[in-house]
Amino acid sequence: MRILIVDNDKEVRELLKDLITAVAPGAHQLKEADGVTSGLQKINSFKPDVVFLDVEMGDGTGFDLMNKIPDPDFQLIFTTAHNQYAIQALKCSAIDYLL
Repeated sequence: MRILIVDNDKEVRELLKDLITAVAPGAHQLKEADGVTSGLQKINSFKPDVVFLDVEMGDGTGFDLMNKIPDPDFQLIFTTAHNQYAIQALKCSAIDYLL
């Protein structure tokens, strides 16, 4: 499974990688991006199956990123410390919203 983590906080990316590895050990390909621009580039080149996406990042929001992808072909999970974006995340067809 190809998994992409898009978050501007390196510590959060490392924590998510550790959790994914602990919960679902196996042959995963894990890639990272630190914002909207790098996230879009990685999505286009890596073709992930699952994207863990932060909401507030330095160069925009996770919603800005999703607006640039008209027909996503991956499962989307928002990961954020902000609970006020849950409904907006569901409108992006997110399968989960992790606080």
